[in-house]
Amino acid sequence: MDLKFNNSRKYISISVPPKTQTMSPHIKAVDDVLVLGINLSKFSKLTQFFICVAGVFVFYLIYGYLQELIFSMEGFKPYGWYLTLMQFAFYSIFGLIELQLIQDKRRRIPGKTYMIIAFLTVGTMGLSNTSLGYLNYPTQVIFKCCKLIPVMVGGVFIQGKRYNVVDVSAALCMSLGLVWFTLADSTVAPNFNLTGVMLISLALCADAVIGNVQEKAMKLHNASNSEMVLYSYSIGFVYILLGLTCTSGLGPAMTFCAKNPLRTYGYAFLFSLTGYFGISFVLALIKIFGALLAVTVTTGRKAMTIVLSFIFFAKPFTFQYVWSGLLVVLGIFLNVYSKNMDKIRLPSVHDLINRVVETRKTRALAQTV
Repeated sequence: MDLKFNNSRKYISISVPPKTQTMSPHIKAVDDVLVLGINLSKFSKLTQFFICVAGVFVFYLIYGYLQELIFSMEGFKPYGWYLTLMQFAFYSIFGLIELQLIQDKRRRIPGKTYMIIAFLTVGTMGLSNTSLGYLNYPTQVIFKCCKLIPVMVGGVFIQGKRYNVVDVSAALCMSLGLVWFTLADSTVAPNFNLTGVMLISLALCADAVIGNVQEKAMKLHNASNSEMVLYSYSIGFVYILLGLTCTSGLGPAMTFCAKNPLRTYGYAFLFSLTGYFGISFVLALIKIFGALLAVTVTTGRKAMTIVLSFIFFAKPFTFQYVWSGLLVVLGIFLNVYSKNMDKIRLPSVHDLINRVVETRKTRALAQTV
């Protein structure tokens, strides 16, 4: 498009290029949704939905299985931070490869912002992985479902926010469900340790903060997901490496993994690869269908992960797990409903009574005829 300005006559001449002219390679179609190099925009909406759901369930179920499998290895539980180091290294490599596939490779977000994001990412994933040395995997997953609680607490004390009755009810259900699930775990699990609860709680707090920081940085600087992954995880890798070196935790972990490299480094590679692929499908699901449906799918995936954990890995079971888990699911539903009240309209008590009365009248009329 050419713009010509003439000062004497004060007019603008606009020439539009023909349709046959090639578009700049830096400009992509708005509707294009690329996942692992596949353009989902070529498929119908229903096909896109099934592809995204299948990707989320397949990759994240394998991710959860591998994570618990690694920590079930005898002697590996003290090396959660070393697993996080390997995970950050693989994520950095995957992000670098993906960044090479796009046209614009410039870093848009300032380095100082990435240092903060990397620190929070290290806290989220490192503390979460380390907590598995003290907690059952289902308990860790239940805690991960309750990120709303630290978000609301931070919003009240830091930003002075006020929440409606539905939000408070959601946080209350999650809190009661967590307490109930933790008490059940402490009763039936012989290796229960409050240290694990503290670690996963700190990981949740870091996760609640990192989401806001990442979203603000990506919107402000228009950065890509691959750029965010590459720089945040590569800087985080340096953080963990320095921490393990200073605490003399690197040598023992490397010695342990060297004894069985296939079950340690091999599983860590697959663990990182499936996690990276899984988040790609979650982002695609959010972009195509919105956060409401994405939360529903990921919640179903977490429930399936807990069920498979009890099936594949022997551990004590009590029905208190079921009731407390359902209470957490109710809290998640209330949270989603609170954010989408304009889209989700639940019937009132008056509407339900009217429907029952109309149904009875219809049945009575049918019997009379």
